[in-house]
Amino acid sequence: MTDDIWKRDEVESPCVNVCVVHPVARICTGCFRTIEEIGGWSRLSPAARRAVMIDLPDRKNLLTKRRGGRKARLAQE
Repeated sequence: MTDDIWKRDEVESPCVNVCVVHPVARICTGCFRTIEEIGGWSRLSPAARRAVMIDLPDRKNLLTKRRGGRKARLAQE
């Protein structure tokens, strides 16, 4: 019996177990993938996975940071 299943040459998931979808950008704030990419990851070809992985660092800039939440809103009133 061989362990070939564990030796496959696949692109691993970029998941970091911080699964929160940004409400505006619609990407995961942990791994920066879209919902569609996350859901279809296991069905993507290795080339498609590599293309997503290359694009991920640039997506971080799509996320806007919150600027103080409720406390900031109250200060403006």
